Amino acid sequence: MIRSRSARSVLLRGAMAATCSIAVAGCSTLPNSGPTGMQIQRAARQASAAGPAAPLPFRIVEVTDASAVPPAPVIPMSTLAVPPAPPTDLIGPGDVLSINVYEAGVSLFGRGATRIGGSAIPSMAAPVSTATGVTTQQERVGGVRVDDQGYIRFPFVGRLRAAGRTASELQTMIRDRLRGMSQDPQVMVSIDESITGSVVLAGEVTKPGRFTLSTNHETLNQTIALAGGYKGEPKDLVARVQRNSGMFEIRLSDLLDAPDHDVPISPGDTITLVSRPQSFSTLGAANRTEQLKFPKGRISVAEAVALAGGPNPNAGDAAAVFVFRYVPTQAGTEVPIVYHLNMMRPGAMFLSQRFMMRDNDVLYVGNAQANQPTKFVQLLSQLFIPIATVRTTVQ
Repeated sequence: MIRSRSARSVLLRGAMAATCSIAVAGCSTLPNSGPTGMQIQRAARQASAAGPAAPLPFRIVEVTDASAVPPAPVIPMSTLAVPPAPPTDLIGPGDVLSINVYEAGVSLFGRGATRIGGSAIPSMAAPVSTATGVTTQQERVGGVRVDDQGYIRFPFVGRLRAAGRTASELQTMIRDRLRGMSQDPQVMVSIDESITGSVVLAGEVTKPGRFTLSTNHETLNQTIALAGGYKGEPKDLVARVQRNSGMFEIRLSDLLDAPDHDVPISPGDTITLVSRPQSFSTLGAANRTEQLKFPKGRISVAEAVALAGGPNPNAGDAAAVFVFRYVPTQAGTEVPIVYHLNMMRPGAMFLSQRFMMRDNDVLYVGNAQANQPTKFVQLLSQLFIPIATVRTTVQ
């Protein structure tokens, strides 16, 4: 079917009219990746002028010299009270003891089973010859548990207070009680399972469980080694120490970088390694807009911009690099602050290396105002393609 020249003209004018109307509507809503730097600064001034009535008042800090760079996060020092280190052989409730009794001449303890607290405990009596030719009897009673009140029961001695005493003090008490019933008794007490001198390790450690401190002077690093070390990356782990009603946390990477901040560990502590990776979000006209994990314990703004791929050359404005952050106050609240770096200035490159990112920061690259005409031309070129198609079709 052959169309007339007038019909083709009407069709072409209609297509151009429809395209132009779409172009006019699109001019006010050009695609962008967020506000420009000027728009952010204008919003900060408006929020400041509105005062407390502003929906979310925030202020902008221009990072133009070293004095404007926020201080790097400080590695925390332990605030836990450190009690005097108890003796390594201190006995407490829940401890399991072994008691050896050596007797010269006639043995007070018979062979077989010894009854303690109503239950039969196998005993091992064996003759031992001394250097002087005197035969002694050795009796070993194992599995003696200190009850919740801190007492034990021992044959021919009865109920004894063991908690709060050292193994040497307890063996002296048993020996004194046996004198008069046995010929020159000698007693040795050893701790088979120590609850009093132990700590509990849980979380991201190789072998979680209860571990006995051998010196009671171990540090946090040394105690983690008792459990076979940590699992995962130290930058992603937080060590939490609970002591009585107090608690202290430190990131494991900080602990490794600053060994002078190592925490003295006390018996009874509970140590938990928690996986808590640090991350920041990149938004706006960066080449990568996503949530990124810290590749190491601490990173600078310069490294964060590099991880984000830098400003998008077709949309981003290197002069409008912002860091959005909630800053804690001494009153225990948080205030929103926006730090601005003009990366078009060479000095900002040095400042960005001293500016350290923090967990949950938002790195924003402003949309370039100069790119709006380019986007408009791109929009028009896309919209006029249908006109060229219609022209070709109607001819």
